[in-house]
Amino acid sequence: MKHVFLIALLHYGWWFYGQQQPSTKVILITMDGLRWQELFTGADMDLITNEKYTNHPELLKADLWRDTAEERRLALFPFIWNDAVNMGQLYGNRNIGNSMNLTNTMWFSYPGYNEILTGKADDARIRSNDKVPNPNTTLLEAYQNKRNREGAVAAFGSWDVFPYIINEERSGVPVNAGFETASGNLSDREVFLNELQGQVPSPWKEVRLDAFTHHYALEYMKKVHPDFVYIAYGETDDFAHAGNYEAYLNAARNTDDLLRDVWEFTQKDDFYHNRTVFLVTTDHGRGTQPLDTWTGHGSEVEGSDQVWMLVFGVGVEPLGEVSSTSQLYSSQIAPTLAKILGMEWEGNTLNLKEQR
Repeated sequence: MKHVFLIALLHYGWWFYGQQQPSTKVILITMDGLRWQELFTGADMDLITNEKYTNHPELLKADLWRDTAEERRLALFPFIWNDAVNMGQLYGNRNIGNSMNLTNTMWFSYPGYNEILTGKADDARIRSNDKVPNPNTTLLEAYQNKRNREGAVAAFGSWDVFPYIINEERSGVPVNAGFETASGNLSDREVFLNELQGQVPSPWKEVRLDAFTHHYALEYMKKVHPDFVYIAYGETDDFAHAGNYEAYLNAARNTDDLLRDVWEFTQKDDFYHNRTVFLVTTDHGRGTQPLDTWTGHGSEVEGSDQVWMLVFGVGVEPLGEVSSTSQLYSSQIAPTLAKILGMEWEGNTLNLKEQR
């Protein structure tokens, strides 16, 4: 078995989890196709002022443009840069030599999510976004099998392919994704969400608006309290594919606010308070040059393999934006989360000891 590096800290500034931490909860969140460029440097002036991609350039400039990258990113992601980064560690700013990449060579969604959730690329079998049940076992499924109790794990996604990525039928992991409604013993808010979702048109046939994914997840967490929750927001990728930079930025800022909402809920709920680790990342990057490649991604679009990661919560040493030169990979996420959850998982955990 490969040597496993622990994400460790204590006296030397690294965070450590031993083999068994049954009380630790994990919330994994993905923001589909959110570029590291916007996360670390804020709105792009070339795209703001391009009438092909922005309908209201002057309003958008007034709202999000600032003189420095630090000010711009704070305007776009106020929770991440005011709060979350000060509670944890943020990786992937290539401008300061800190890189994170995919190991799959497809550079689009299904392969990216498979890599995040299983810890391995599978270029031989995961080669499209088709609705094909994942032949690989995700960490969600493995944790469900380990705990062997209803409600131990749950997943919520805006994209309707997630039941296949997680292989809901085989795994037994409950997945609410696409335009699915809540079922079972419903709260009043879930009844309302079910009704409202059918009355609010989505711009897309396969992706619902993130607000529904978000509130279905929160209501389930309040009611069932799963140990391991996966929430997959999707608007950023779909607005980018549509070439709507204004909507892409608005969706990015809204997702930052949704992340804040989940964090604040965990601080008020006894089951999650002081017991939860958040890991936030993306399934792929996007193009940068030529300018019009920002709308797409895939193996033919340079930069699509460039991703990022934010981790914060219980036991996470607050190192902030990590500035040391390093190379991390999305395939390290599943082994790392497995270690936090007290499980064995093949592959290297995130080796952060050299980041100090």
